[in-house]
Amino acid sequence: MVRISKYLARHLRHDPQRIGLTLDPAGWVEVDDLLRAAAAHGFPITPEELREVVAANDKRRYAIEAGRIRASQGHSVPVELGLPAREPPEVLYHGTVGRFLAAIRREGLRPMNRHHVHLSPDRETAGRVGARRGAPVVLVVAAGVMHADGHAFLRSDNGVWLVERVPAGYLRFPSA
Repeated sequence: MVRISKYLARHLRHDPQRIGLTLDPAGWVEVDDLLRAAAAHGFPITPEELREVVAANDKRRYAIEAGRIRASQGHSVPVELGLPAREPPEVLYHGTVGRFLAAIRREGLRPMNRHHVHLSPDRETAGRVGARRGAPVVLVVAAGVMHADGHAFLRSDNGVWLVERVPAGYLRFPSA
């Protein structure tokens, strides 16, 4: 299931054309087209496996509706998810690792190759995100103040908060 989830992430978020897929402007593709393309490129997925990956993914990374599938967020290809701007909680969190802290202190959080910076609603989730790359460091984001200062926040269907960037002045770093 992990292999399938990673395959979906690669092709629904970053490189759909690699297997001949074209996402619509909102990031959707027909499930049948995805299954055919995956099989044609040596990675057959059954409809049951696909449904299981979507249903069992603890981060709800994918959505299926009306015979179509898309990634909930994290795209590096152009998509417009159609998420309305929302007022965030006062505090959100971002998980990273120590080797990035110097750059983050200088530049804040940038989306890098994605459309948005991803923020978590709780410290535990941010810790799990940071742990994917090593010993996690959790940064606290003054989201309420950012919002009051005019920064637009979106929330994806799976609860991840999205913002174009987080200037360093809105971050609280753990004490060394």
